[in-house]
Amino acid sequence: MSQTFVIEAVMIAIYGQLLDPEKPVEYIVPYTSIMELYEFAESTEPLMNEDNENQYVKTRIQQLIAYFEEPLNKKKIQRSLQVPWAQSSAILLSEKVQLKIINAMDNAHYGESFDPIETEMILSALKKEAPMLTDQFEMIHRIIEAKIPVQVYDIEDFSFALEGTPTV
Repeated sequence: MSQTFVIEAVMIAIYGQLLDPEKPVEYIVPYTSIMELYEFAESTEPLMNEDNENQYVKTRIQQLIAYFEEPLNKKKIQRSLQVPWAQSSAILLSEKVQLKIINAMDNAHYGESFDPIETEMILSALKKEAPMLTDQFEMIHRIIEAKIPVQVYDIEDFSFALEGTPTV
């Protein structure tokens, strides 16, 4: 049994501990956050403060993009894009980590307070009844302020989230 979390694709590239959890984990990733990886890869703006960290993250993003473009993975992703809210079959990232891409649809329900990817993450978490992982403290604060009934964890609390989240 694995624990499920909704997360942005870039977080998987930035935070290595997400690929080496203590327990099996399934990440649900909105497709638009996969597309955002291409923007990050091409951007000249740094993602990290330190040059060596920024280069490392950019390399990890390129590796993740290449992995998603492998024929079998690409086919799994393309199938999920046929129907709104369809989910890909599992894409294995490691022995304990699998990822599923969801064709989330931003319905503008939370559009005033959240950007489209944030909205898709919230809607995916609600639909899948899974907690979210993020490194964006401001987003966590906005979720709490808006009283959105979704569980959200800071990535720094990933180990705690693993302990406190029921397995599916």
